[in-house]
Amino acid sequence: MLTVDYDLLDLRPGMTVLDLGCGEGRHAFEALRRGARVVALDHGVSEVETTRRWLTAIAEAGEAPAGGVAEVVRGDLLALPVPDASVDRVIASEVLEHIPDDATALAEIARVLKPGGRVAVTVPRYGPERVCWALSDAYHANEGGHVRIYRGDVLRTRLAAAGLQPGRQHHAHALHAPYWWLKCAVGVDRDAAPVRAYHRLLVWDLMARPWLTRTAERVLDPVLGKSLVVYADKPAVPGRAVARTRPVDRREKTAV
Repeated sequence: MLTVDYDLLDLRPGMTVLDLGCGEGRHAFEALRRGARVVALDHGVSEVETTRRWLTAIAEAGEAPAGGVAEVVRGDLLALPVPDASVDRVIASEVLEHIPDDATALAEIARVLKPGGRVAVTVPRYGPERVCWALSDAYHANEGGHVRIYRGDVLRTRLAAAGLQPGRQHHAHALHAPYWWLKCAVGVDRDAAPVRAYHRLLVWDLMARPWLTRTAERVLDPVLGKSLVVYADKPAVPGRAVARTRPVDRREKTAV
């Protein structure tokens, strides 16, 4: 399930892509299949191991074109183990809402992007997320949970403050918003039958991708889309220098 539109990201073969807060690697997998040089980064040990295992499987199955390579890094988004101006594209999907100091995280993204590079940032959309917070404290008030809800204009302002130029934006995953409202309403830790049934529907939709649900989601995304996606560019002639260089710690990196 991809949140980022790779055409709007303008990802091309041979580009270096940094997938921040990669989770279990969904965006890293697609970038590798498109022939990118992928660096997938997460702070979680299990997430790093799962992503490494799946990226290795993709490579061994021959699903990555020539030139597509990947590595997995365990690291901190507030101190990226990546040199200045070294990556063409950055993906930060559903991660900034977890970080109290998002200004530093955005400054790090600006630092590692090459001049002319592009980042895709996705966060929970304000309206659907506000409903989840109203229905359930357990949804967000836990260790590592969501610490803020972004309005679109606020996210764009923070990207600009980091020296990036916000551009296109869109919404995604409209069919997922009611699932989370239902889950929050019955209790996020409860294995309730309605939640299981809706989850089966989402899995079926993901695997079968029928015309009816795909069309419904495209129509509903502008209204109910669970995620907001904003694309921003680093100026080709940087107006602001971000001068810290953080060499890669080879002890924390696993190549695949």
